[in-house]
Amino acid sequence: MNKIALIIQREYLTRVRKKSFIVMTLIGPILMAAMILAPVYLSEIASGKVTKVAILDETGWFFEKFKDQDKIDFYYVDGDLKTEKVKALANKDLLLYIPLPELNIPVNAQLFATDQPGLNVSAYIKSVMKNIVETKRLMAVGIDPKVIKKTKTDINLITIKVDETGNEQKSNTEVEIGLAYLAGFMIYFFIFMFGAQVMKGVSEEKSNRIVEVIISSVKPFQLMMGKIVGVALVGLTQFLLWIVLTFVFVGIFQSGIMGGDFASVMQAQQGQMAAAQNGSGINAAAFSQVSEVLGGIDFKVMIFSFLFYFLGGYLLYSSLFAAIGGAVDQQADTQQFMLPVSLPLIFAVISSSVVIQQPDSAFSVWMSMIPFTSPIIMMMRIPFGVPYWQIGVSLGLLVIGFVITTWLAAKVYRVGILMYGKKVSYAELWKWLWYKE
Repeated sequence: MNKIALIIQREYLTRVRKKSFIVMTLIGPILMAAMILAPVYLSEIASGKVTKVAILDETGWFFEKFKDQDKIDFYYVDGDLKTEKVKALANKDLLLYIPLPELNIPVNAQLFATDQPGLNVSAYIKSVMKNIVETKRLMAVGIDPKVIKKTKTDINLITIKVDETGNEQKSNTEVEIGLAYLAGFMIYFFIFMFGAQVMKGVSEEKSNRIVEVIISSVKPFQLMMGKIVGVALVGLTQFLLWIVLTFVFVGIFQSGIMGGDFASVMQAQQGQMAAAQNGSGINAAAFSQVSEVLGGIDFKVMIFSFLFYFLGGYLLYSSLFAAIGGAVDQQADTQQFMLPVSLPLIFAVISSSVVIQQPDSAFSVWMSMIPFTSPIIMMMRIPFGVPYWQIGVSLGLLVIGFVITTWLAAKVYRVGILMYGKKVSYAELWKWLWYKE
């Protein structure tokens, strides 16, 4: 065990001291913080510009119907199209031209501009015109638009789960689907990323003949386990640093490093979003329902399961990746063995839509029990609610699967790590499994 601990220490310290590790550890949180803050920051840059829109309405339907909005000012003109277009474009204004229709209903309009108008401008214009035209049409056939408006109803469908003891818990399918996809794909990403690092490290040491010196002091199994655990600790370190640094960077930017008004702008943006949502029929009750749904999800189980399935799935696949790296002489030769090993993970991702639609089906349950697919499938099922005994059985089978695959991979690794100049085939690997020590 002391030798394995030394190899773990060597692998860990060697990798965390690399410039690539430091750069990626810093770039990752910066990119994630940028994804969160960039829309608000860009909105702050663009918020100072006021868009003026001249309206040339030949129909007369829309006179004084367009009200000034935030950063959008409307004014009416009554000249001919050619003259008003020249005036508006010379002033860098927009010109909304609503021609007199050949029939009775004006459904066409033209927006002249020197630059591409913002989406909020065109969306507001279409919304106003749509409401006016619909109102006129209803009044033309003797229907009061207010009556139609009163009949519009938003349906709130709340799913309530009832367990065997009769306890009820509200749930929201959209929220659970989002969490399921996020958890499953993060597991998939981390297993591949850090498993590939193990394979690359083994392959490089073998091609450089460094492994011959190392094997003289430790057993091949000890070397393989040390590399696997060492890289796993590097992965966990980087993952935790990403989370911490992302919140740190977001906090720094919000505190005013990028401008004293940044925090107030973000609050204003949130207020505008809330107002828009209230205007579209989404009120505080909807947010309360979402908060209640999130409160009903057992995040302690999710976090524990994520860490366990990440480590278990990584250890299972990294042992196979290490065996591949030790069996071949060059990294280019790893491709023929990567596909069979990766197929269960790829199949789990392909099956994700079926699992999310029917998380309690027999197919989903069995897929969440098989060690090669359980890290992804079970994490996609947990947000929908999974009995504890199923999680326990799945975790136990994953541990057993890891032990078996590591034992088999060690046999391949033990023979292949010191074999050079020979093209490895599947038949050759099968023979290596049965070599006696």
